[in-house]
Amino acid sequence: MNRGAISLLIIFSSGAVYALMPNQWQFRQTIEVPAAGLVQVNLSAETGNIARPDLSDLRIVDPNEKEVPFLIDQPMPRAESTVRPKDFHAEIISVETRLLIATGTDLAIAGITLETPTGTSFIKSVQVEGSNDQKNWRTLTSGDPVFTISNGAARLRVQFPEGKWQFLRVLVDDNRTPPLPWTGARLIIAGSPAPTEPVSIMIKSRDENPGTTRLGLDLGAANLRIASIRIGTSEPVFTRAVTVATPELSEEKLHEQTLSSAVLYRVDLNGKIEARLDIPIEKQVYGRELVLLIDNGDSPPLIVSEVRAERRMTRLLFFARGAGSYSLLSGNSQCDPPRYDLSQLGDQLRRAGAAEGRVSTPVLNPGYDVAANLPQGFVTGAKIDIAPWKFRKPVQIAKAGTQQLELDPDVLARTKPDLGDLRIVSESVQLPYLIERTSISRTVNLTAVSANNREYPTISRWQLKLPQAAIPITRITCTSDSPLFERTFHIWEELTDERGNEYPGELAQATWRRVPNQPARHLAAPFERPPRSDTILIDADNGDNPPIELHEFRGYYPVTRVIFASAGSQPIALYYGNDEAATPRYDAKLMAAQLLRSERTAAALGPQETLKSERVTEMLTGSARYIFWGALGIVVVSLLVLISRLLPKVG
Repeated sequence: MNRGAISLLIIFSSGAVYALMPNQWQFRQTIEVPAAGLVQVNLSAETGNIARPDLSDLRIVDPNEKEVPFLIDQPMPRAESTVRPKDFHAEIISVETRLLIATGTDLAIAGITLETPTGTSFIKSVQVEGSNDQKNWRTLTSGDPVFTISNGAARLRVQFPEGKWQFLRVLVDDNRTPPLPWTGARLIIAGSPAPTEPVSIMIKSRDENPGTTRLGLDLGAANLRIASIRIGTSEPVFTRAVTVATPELSEEKLHEQTLSSAVLYRVDLNGKIEARLDIPIEKQVYGRELVLLIDNGDSPPLIVSEVRAERRMTRLLFFARGAGSYSLLSGNSQCDPPRYDLSQLGDQLRRAGAAEGRVSTPVLNPGYDVAANLPQGFVTGAKIDIAPWKFRKPVQIAKAGTQQLELDPDVLARTKPDLGDLRIVSESVQLPYLIERTSISRTVNLTAVSANNREYPTISRWQLKLPQAAIPITRITCTSDSPLFERTFHIWEELTDERGNEYPGELAQATWRRVPNQPARHLAAPFERPPRSDTILIDADNGDNPPIELHEFRGYYPVTRVIFASAGSQPIALYYGNDEAATPRYDAKLMAAQLLRSERTAAALGPQETLKSERVTEMLTGSARYIFWGALGIVVVSLLVLISRLLPKVG
């Protein structure tokens, strides 16, 4: 170790050693230090999962239970950058295009990105040469493919060994295809790498929706700084747009927030296979779940056999006064962040040589005092009077812990649109929960019959019957055997206003077309709003054309989940159907932080129980309500007349 590092260690060791109460931390890990001096410890994914996302609850104590200052080191790569060259000139010579680039920079160049007008599909082979005098040229790379394909796959980047060049020359092979209009280039200035380690990812769920595959991924731990993910597939040739998202709290609900997106591909370029299977992330994922959305378009679903990830490393640097067993403490939601004032020594400490400390896996701290670390959680909430609720379903729990409950059409149709009347109850006590909106869709079978009106012979009408009213359908699909058509379809429902007058309620409008030799695919129409009734009508004006045939109607509604924690020992039920209920107010941020780091278990709903019959006036709508009140008035008047006749006459 050099003299500067020794001086740093003296400064480090002369700093204050603080006393703390280890019983306020829930977890403890042993750090075996081989000798006195600077020590580095790599944090495992397990430690990151139980600590705060910013690691502000971590503490190191020596064998005498005295706090030891430490520095958190999170190496990050220096991102590569691009610059415009000083000059760019293109010329066509025989069967090749030459691109002469005057770099105008003294920075080390690691590649170039070529530019050509959008909308051009091509495959070319290029050779890149470098020179500092335009006389002596050195080949930097040869035979590299560049391409743009109409399905979105593109590779216009050419990499070569990093070096300083005043001039670059790109030779584009035009033997097989006509020359292209190259419009410019950008020079790639290399960044610097940073260490990563692999993360085991489990594919927990796979949902196939029309045109989209959704994979639910379990990272195994929360708070990981994910560098990239990579898919494994045996498909020999494919191109797909892929999006990576994660559940995050927004407006008191969990929504899927996009982290990154890319076009992945494996293509055959004149007998040479080129592939891009990785998606850069470079973000911290606060939960343990990721969502992979694969846009299949009109292609069959992409079969993904595995997903791998790389995470950025985090290490702690501290000075040990002697060899022995030190402890790493974590799991304290109430402590203040430490203030060691070591930032001015950070660069020097990172460069100094450090011994590797061996760290054990986290275990529960045997002296942990629960009362010292309140608030602990949110397993139970306030008491509740369930008398105003109309419906209930028992919740079936497989094991204790964090639960994931999918709401079925029964619940979605009878709860308030904002889900504000949902309550999870155990022994008259609420269990706080979070609502999770997902990108998954479930299908609803629609019974379709022809409902043509003879008064309008050119109009084709289909009547679709839902299993029940008010299912929150967001789109419908169908198929047609007609080989050639173009129609505008009006999708609507018949509603009744407060006065009993019927009126059409617009749901969607879509133009569907088909031409001969076109691949058969579903016709889809997104809804402007969910239907309120149990009947959907579709009209199409055929004009002077023959009627078309539609069949295989399906409705789709988005999956909504309720996330909550349960000890699993007492009966639990989901209550819904109370228009007067206010939206519950739970500590959503605290709940999200703890629930998202936990592994979820799927809970299930039992059969529906009706607790409170709806009043007659609630069940009747529109004209039926007025008929009811009119009939009731006639009955009352008749009874009064009858009573008056039965009364004895006076005088």
